[in-house]
Amino acid sequence: MLMLLLVAVLLIALTVVLHAMGTTYWIRYAVRRYGDHNGNFKPHTALPAVMWTAIVLILLHIVEVTLWALTYVLLPGDQLDTFEKSLYFSVVSFTTLGYGDITLTDSEWRLLSGIEALDGILLVGWSTALLFIVVQRSWKHLGPE
Repeated sequence: MLMLLLVAVLLIALTVVLHAMGTTYWIRYAVRRYGDHNGNFKPHTALPAVMWTAIVLILLHIVEVTLWALTYVLLPGDQLDTFEKSLYFSVVSFTTLGYGDITLTDSEWRLLSGIEALDGILLVGWSTALLFIVVQRSWKHLGPE
């Protein structure tokens, strides 16, 4: 159980740091590229700002899911025997879909997929909030002047 918790904490720390660095870098870039002097997105750049923000966030999630998938491949025993199965299982766990068609067989490591789901909820929520802010700042120019 201690090893499971150490692996889980390490993965959560890695994904949170990756998400923090990725979103911080992206927002700084997006504001410089698409923003006005108030930090709002200019009318003619609003759509590209929203679109590229969504793409960057999805790419960050793909990298985070891949970190979890690599971990499943490296687990002791025959948990998930191919990277393809591990990646699929990781996406299903991270997004909290939980189809159940593939599961971890070793009861010692089963809890890890639930912890991945918690990490996914946190990071997808973070992405949703960030995308909402980008959309909100894209609409600022539509208000009363």
